[in-house]
Amino acid sequence: MTDASENHASGAGDKVAVVIVAAGRGARAGQENGPKQYQGIGSQAVIAHTLEIFLAHPRTGKVVVAIHADDHDLFQQAVGVNAERVSVVIGGATRQASVRLGLLALRSHAPMRVLIHDAVRPFVDADLIERTIAAIGEREGALPALPVADTLKRESATGVVEETVSRSGLHAAQTPQGFPFWPILAAHEKAHQLGKGDFTDDAAIAEWAHIPVKIVPGSPDNVKLTWARDIAMAHHRLSSERARFPDIRTGNGYDVHAFEPGDHVTLCGVAIPHGKKLSGHSDADVGLHALTDALLATCGAGDIGTHFPPSDPQWKGAASRIFVEHAAKLVRARGGRIANADITLICEAPRVGPHREAMTAALSQMLGISADRISIKATTNEKLGFVGREEGIAAIATASVVFPGEVPE
Repeated sequence: MTDASENHASGAGDKVAVVIVAAGRGARAGQENGPKQYQGIGSQAVIAHTLEIFLAHPRTGKVVVAIHADDHDLFQQAVGVNAERVSVVIGGATRQASVRLGLLALRSHAPMRVLIHDAVRPFVDADLIERTIAAIGEREGALPALPVADTLKRESATGVVEETVSRSGLHAAQTPQGFPFWPILAAHEKAHQLGKGDFTDDAAIAEWAHIPVKIVPGSPDNVKLTWARDIAMAHHRLSSERARFPDIRTGNGYDVHAFEPGDHVTLCGVAIPHGKKLSGHSDADVGLHALTDALLATCGAGDIGTHFPPSDPQWKGAASRIFVEHAAKLVRARGGRIANADITLICEAPRVGPHREAMTAALSQMLGISADRISIKATTNEKLGFVGREEGIAAIATASVVFPGEVPE
């Protein structure tokens, strides 16, 4: 784990905020199945694919999604439990207006850096996000782009070729585009106040505001879904990927904590009144510690101590949901989809049953999966051993994760 001083020096310690623009009507893609960001590709809506990638990235923090005023129900249905993990704002009449409103929603959060991404680019990947973040400076933006490969022609008013345009130095812009937060917000505010609403992307506003923008390598896969055929091709691509052999991995975790004097225990994210508390450097949530190890095991990412060493004072008294959410992000950044989580708590007391529903709800939010994929059980140790003597609580956790498989030969 990188120490705090290194993170601060490199600028990597702060989380990068994200604005996802999803307020358009997408008429060119057809409206029979709703706006294009809500149309299905593979087994999910376009926006669900996009949102999962950003929520899973270990460097991203607060996510704001700008949607159309009529699309609340569509958004909720499309992204499911992930709707609870983002902030939603009503977008404007143009992309530029929607971005500005998304940035304004981040003011109280005061991030150092922000990524701005089109919801209809669902094939953005973790490496492209990382490259863009790394290129953002204190006063410099970052633009993923690809060199123009086609020969360019300018058309005359009569519909014939007027000239061939040199493609030297020309690039096709993509998103996410990254910027230092306050300068890009100021640029959007100035453009709004001056009534300049014709910018087609945020790099153009940055250029107008004299914010340097560095070009970083884009990705040929990071296409924008504009036409109905784009949606069809994206659906075919994801449907073909599902035909691969599944790579299903199971990870196990075990943890135990002793009791010490106190008035409550924290189990699976829920504080339960009790005559003792569990001893540990963090909040000693034995269930979440076991689950963290189980998730990390599915992608060979070490154990909880590797990422959150008890010798590090910043984790003293920390809520263990931080550990679980970190492990879940690592899993998703590697392309994994959490299929289910199963936790068994082994204790004589307190009783777990009355709190199972709250625990399940807490885990559903941490993992971004539905409640029916979560199992929390409890058993006693029949008065045997340290658990039976009520000296502590143990937990066993199992997590199943589906990773992208190999195409059969």
